[in-house]
Amino acid sequence: MFYRRKIILSLLQLLGGEVEKTKLQKLLFLYNQRKLKPEYEFVPYKYGCYSYSAKADLNTMVKKEYLIDIDKGYQKKDTKDYLATLKTADKKLLINTVKTYGDMSNDALIKHTYINFPYHAIKSTIAKQVLSENLYKRISKAIPSQKEKALFTIGYEGISLENYLNRLVKNNISLLIDVRKNPLSMKFGFSKTLLKRYCESLGINYLHIPEVGIDSSQRQKLETQADYDSLFENYKNTTLKETLQNQNIIIKLVNEHKRVALTCFEADICQCHRLPLAKSIINLDPTLHLEHI
Repeated sequence: MFYRRKIILSLLQLLGGEVEKTKLQKLLFLYNQRKLKPEYEFVPYKYGCYSYSAKADLNTMVKKEYLIDIDKGYQKKDTKDYLATLKTADKKLLINTVKTYGDMSNDALIKHTYINFPYHAIKSTIAKQVLSENLYKRISKAIPSQKEKALFTIGYEGISLENYLNRLVKNNISLLIDVRKNPLSMKFGFSKTLLKRYCESLGINYLHIPEVGIDSSQRQKLETQADYDSLFENYKNTTLKETLQNQNIIIKLVNEHKRVALTCFEADICQCHRLPLAKSIINLDPTLHLEHI
């Protein structure tokens, strides 16, 4: 079993084996906020801090019968003592988290996280209801406000879905353009259907333009930077020359949405076709600012 799932099971164990879904997300958030290397990261969602990855793990544990989904909460079905399997520091921190916040109501936890972590409340649909006007100002100040027209690029290699989405949110990206030829991924959250759903849940539009991608068959034997450079030189002389119409559509979309990001897999921009693609687009419209996030 993944260690991060043992954290969730241990949390339920400390809470008497049952917890409401909203409360679980908030307690898990407060626990992870106190860790240098958290098991889960969180995005600002409609009720505040939320982890899609944690929800996926919860769904898996329900299917495998470690947990029972009981209306608005979860119940621990597995009787194993998972708390005893945790690292000493994690066990101590989890116990302290439950001792500090475990008896708080859902409303109190929501208010506490909103006040102390305002960024994670910027997408909340209830913030104005639960906070005073003065306290709500903290959230207003945390809302990304960049409006300058720009073209961004972003890769998802080596980062969680939540880390990736937070980069988009913090840069006030309004449209994500997927430039992969084949938008499938073994990594949670990055296949087309899920990525589109998660982006749109945060108010970010999603569009797939496969025409500007590179076929996976051309990426099989890339071992050195020279191999990548050769691949991209061929890409410039073929695909980029053949897809000027698509690139002009992207320029039109930047003019419409203002802050647009091109996405693919690689973390290293020098090993991803989104760099020559972005440069080609900038050459077509030199007024655009390019930034890699």
